[in-house]
Amino acid sequence: MASVLYPRETIITIERHILEEQKFHPEATGVLTSLLYDIALVGKYIANKTTRASFADILGTTKDINVQGEQVMKLDELADHTIYKLNEHTGRIAVMASEEQADIIQIPDKYPTGKYVLLYDPLDGSSNIDVNAPIGTIFSIHRRKSESGPGTLSDCLQPGHNMVVGGYIIYGSSTMMVYTSGKGTHGFTLDPYLGEFLLTHPNIKIPEKPKYYSVNQGYQKYWSEGIKRFTNYLQGLEGDNKPLSSRYIGSLVADFHRNLLSGGIFYYPPDTKDPKLPTGKLRLLYEAAPLSFVCEQAGGYASNGKQRILDIVPESLHQRVPLYIGNRELVEKAEEYIRKFG
Repeated sequence: MASVLYPRETIITIERHILEEQKFHPEATGVLTSLLYDIALVGKYIANKTTRASFADILGTTKDINVQGEQVMKLDELADHTIYKLNEHTGRIAVMASEEQADIIQIPDKYPTGKYVLLYDPLDGSSNIDVNAPIGTIFSIHRRKSESGPGTLSDCLQPGHNMVVGGYIIYGSSTMMVYTSGKGTHGFTLDPYLGEFLLTHPNIKIPEKPKYYSVNQGYQKYWSEGIKRFTNYLQGLEGDNKPLSSRYIGSLVADFHRNLLSGGIFYYPPDTKDPKLPTGKLRLLYEAAPLSFVCEQAGGYASNGKQRILDIVPESLHQRVPLYIGNRELVEKAEEYIRKFG
């Protein structure tokens, strides 16, 4: 009799899936496989802490302000430290960079360096922590450019199309890890009883018929004419588009994840509200690029309104970009409105 617990008759753990994908790369040594499994372990640990946050006194803020000028949440700090400590000593990583840290994170001299670069946003949507809304971890892995020794800034400043792996972990009603290594996008759900991520969403494809648009419409008065008119298009107020439903959580991972599975577009355009952020709010390396890789492998597209996100060459660790991500035809329509109306 078919299992009622899982949508597949064959139960596949994330470890088994990663090992199976390794077969597509004859040159593979198993290092990347181990690194991915360590990231899955990060997800299990953070999931455990988030579900017990109220009891463990890790809700609320610290007294610190991060490099983004944002107050650091206690769970932000915990997640950032956990990812670092699980990877600093393995010999797999040349250098790391975190959305929470101003500079690159070097591997301590007492540990060997490896051939991979790990970039991460330890806890996306952290403003939602205290109200129990979904949050997530976003990550990407690149091969180092430098030949040996300590990793460098240039190892981190690579365009998204160089990415080896991109993905995220979402902590919500269930914990899911979604990733791609360039062979499709796959989703795994954490079974808390087994303590394992199990394959529940193989080869995800964004539905051709979109359902939702996700944007913080409270900032609409600060948008350009092109973005305002594109939003009208999504609402069916101009053009021949059937109106889409509006859904916005305010956690990039959660909004993107919903649209990945249901179809739609998330966008965070530049606005005139904050003159310090003329190019948008979202971070290229830690948020936009990894999710764009996931999206494109699922049949979607991501743009800054003028060019493909994965083709942007980063100039700094904390570079910000506008982001339009989801169904290809909707993102291309956004580009069209921006070209036409600004």
